[in-house]
Amino acid sequence: MSEPQRGEHWYRRGIRTLQFLSIVLMWVFLGGAIIWMVNLVGAARAQGDAITLSVGISLVAVQVYALVASVLTYVFFGLQRGRRGAEE
Repeated sequence: MSEPQRGEHWYRRGIRTLQFLSIVLMWVFLGGAIIWMVNLVGAARAQGDAITLSVGISLVAVQVYALVASVLTYVFFGLQRGRRGAEE
């Protein structure tokens, strides 16, 4: 293996690792947002505040972010599968 190919291999591996890390962090953020919104609804209920607004915002925000996270995860793994097929 020549030197430019070895460097290219490490470059691709680093990019792939960063992409995978961004996918993982996106799902961790979604989990944190869900926990925060459940806590927000509980706090609104404990204070006798309007729960409907907290629930409405939570339902929309979580669904939109989950959709974006799912699509990006699907695209990421689809591209990885496509690369493996092209390299073989």
